Amino acid sequence: MNYALITGASSGIGREYARELALRGYNIMVVSNDAIQNEHVAESLRQEFGVEVVAIYADLAQADAAERLYSEACAIGEVELLVSNAGVLQFSTLERTSEQAIERIIALHCTTPSKLCRFFAAKMRERGRGYIVLMSSVTAYMPYPTISVYAASKVFLRSLGQSLWYEMRGSGVKVCTVFPSAVDTPFYKLENKMRRRLLWLGLMQSPQYVARKALDAVFAGRRRCFPGLLTRIIGLLCAVAPACVLLPIMKIPAVRRILERV
Repeated sequence: MNYALITGASSGIGREYARELALRGYNIMVVSNDAIQNEHVAESLRQEFGVEVVAIYADLAQADAAERLYSEACAIGEVELLVSNAGVLQFSTLERTSEQAIERIIALHCTTPSKLCRFFAAKMRERGRGYIVLMSSVTAYMPYPTISVYAASKVFLRSLGQSLWYEMRGSGVKVCTVFPSAVDTPFYKLENKMRRRLLWLGLMQSPQYVARKALDAVFAGRRRCFPGLLTRIIGLLCAVAPACVLLPIMKIPAVRRILERV
């Protein structure tokens, strides 16, 4: 039986990936470190779409998480599509970020995705088909003070995904790296009024939109996805703007207060 495996699927973009893939007829493996929410999402998908859904508890920040998840997934069925989506966002200057937080971000965004791609890409190449989606960010294109480790890890994912796309060419395995801007998820502690305003202005995107655009891109064989016109513009500006443009911005009193607070 063929499955789509989505990490970080108990909420936010991951949950929308699961819904969109179930809508497209995939059986689903829901993976996250929230066992209760995993089961809730799995049951809702079964009832709404009538597909087979397996809830897998996994703390993907653990050193052997990828190996254990791969083994469990293979025992369940064939993973045709991998969405490496699990992550964490913490606003803080580097000097105020704990060692544990740094280790967790690197494990979730770098170590575990690399291993999962290693394991599943090899299996997909053997079969001659498969899909891999890696969630990076527009922050991969420019330094971002207050989320320095997060942004640096997204640069890693950008390079990993692009390289893997080249390595898998001609194998039947399609790889797409996704670069969203701000997405309306629990990562952002905002009031509902502010969320609605940012969504209306296009400065924040819905997780449903991002998931749908990303899946359209990987099925079309595209190696990159910038969901939405504004996101493409932001990505282009970040890519071409010199890092020195941040210096005057960081001297603005309101910005300096934010930096001092976090």
